[in-house]
Amino acid sequence: MVGSIKDRVAIVGMGCTKFGERWDASAEDLIVEAAYEAYEDAGIDPKDINAAWVGTLWGLTGMSASKPLKLNYIPITRVENGCATGSEAIRNAAYSIAAGINDIVLAIGFEKLKDQGYSGLDLPFTASGGGLMDDAAGIAPTTTAPAMFAVMATKYFERYGLSPEEGKRMLARISYKSHKNGALNPKAHFQREITIEQAMNAPMISWPLGLFDCCGVSDGAAAAILVRADKAKDFRKDPMYLKALQISIGGENRLRDDYDYTHIEEIYQSGIAAYKEAGVTKPREEIGMAEVHDCFSITEAVFMEDLQFSPRGKVREDIESGFFDLDGGLPVQPDGGLKCFGHPIGASGIRMLYEMYTQLQGRAGKRQIKNPKLGLTSNLGGEPPGCCISTFLVGGKLG
Repeated sequence: MVGSIKDRVAIVGMGCTKFGERWDASAEDLIVEAAYEAYEDAGIDPKDINAAWVGTLWGLTGMSASKPLKLNYIPITRVENGCATGSEAIRNAAYSIAAGINDIVLAIGFEKLKDQGYSGLDLPFTASGGGLMDDAAGIAPTTTAPAMFAVMATKYFERYGLSPEEGKRMLARISYKSHKNGALNPKAHFQREITIEQAMNAPMISWPLGLFDCCGVSDGAAAAILVRADKAKDFRKDPMYLKALQISIGGENRLRDDYDYTHIEEIYQSGIAAYKEAGVTKPREEIGMAEVHDCFSITEAVFMEDLQFSPRGKVREDIESGFFDLDGGLPVQPDGGLKCFGHPIGASGIRMLYEMYTQLQGRAGKRQIKNPKLGLTSNLGGEPPGCCISTFLVGGKLG
């Protein structure tokens, strides 16, 4: 495939902080914590890094990372692409390796949200911050993230004939599964199981999305060391190879009056492109595990259909049968997902890859998937009518 990243880049070291209310740490502390875990994991020294990319929504420059890490006299680039910011840092770092410009690079994503008092509920989504419509005339409506995805949930229920009770139970089953996985993960913000009934009866945020249908607000950082694939085993015996790396940015649906709100075209298109790049023809059978952007429970359900893991309108059957459970046919959110980690925006995309990396190396402890194979991460930035989607496929072997 022309321009393919497949088997050209490997990840040989990763680090991830504990996510949560990290009042004990500054943003700089989190960056150092994640980066030095990655350095140690890769067996390298900071001076070995040729270049770095830092993903953050609130950090203003590449110096957000250069100062605490003392990465002097090398190029460091700050990137941002909404909630897909962490994935964007990996993408840029990977392309620099594939292009032959660099040999060893660092990608790091972080966010320190709790100190800012950010709740995630009252941010106006206008054109300047990811809006429902262009705001050249200053007349765009404001809304909230839960409200936007609540529309997706109610439209999904209506289109596929789910009663409110059936729909809410489907969403509750997703949250139940994620909390069960997150309880096994010492780095997750929330490490307690919940029942389906607790999820269904939780305080309402934006109907039908209750408290347990929404991801939390957290502090955290994650980092990766990338090298040429043909040099990966000089660093470790079990690197993770990039099999596909695709980004899809849309916007057409913002202008349509017939958008169905039950799928996200950018997810579907990025999946198609990633499968083509990796040579995947039967995603449901060939993908062994996945981390997707479950900012809300309905988002995970829609991802499952858009990525062709479940037929259109049939995801409820797979959710309730346990197909996406840790011991199911295709484990999804084995680390607990955004639901249990929260969403420090710049870190989430790299945190997803950290779980795939850990699983492929058999180091996931009680949540370890048996015989993990090809893994997928898909990170969403924006709102349902027009999103940025970064989809990665990764594996533990070349070829």
